[in-house]
Amino acid sequence: MPDRTEHEVAEESVARFLSGDAAARALGITVSRVAPGAVTAHMTIGPEMLNGHGTAHGAALFAVADIAFAMACNSHGRPAVGRSCSIEYLAPASLGEAVTATAVERSVVGRGGIYDVAVTRDADGRLLAELRGHSRELGAAPGPGPG
Repeated sequence: MPDRTEHEVAEESVARFLSGDAAARALGITVSRVAPGAVTAHMTIGPEMLNGHGTAHGAALFAVADIAFAMACNSHGRPAVGRSCSIEYLAPASLGEAVTATAVERSVVGRGGIYDVAVTRDADGRLLAELRGHSRELGAAPGPGPG
């Protein structure tokens, strides 16, 4: 059996990650593009995602960005976790709007990676938020903690 290509590893890794991510499923997140170190994820703003101002809660925008980041840093077939991230909110999203989070790997050195995620509104492409995430590859697949 021939070795898998980097793209095949990325597709398999992201599919496996997404199938095990209960939060992504609960939010209705889907993926349209996968490449090594890059993922494009989509979500529609539902009524349960609104804040007291009637616009998308920052947590909802953070969630789609963070999940895209997680899939991108796990796309190399090696388990990785987010070490830290920061987000800048630039514009609101409204009920029923579709948003896209595009995660791109900027650098991987040793076990650490840096990823940028742009969250945009599908209707007009307006930039809603930008997240910068720092990842850390694990030595082995994460499992249950000490007893």
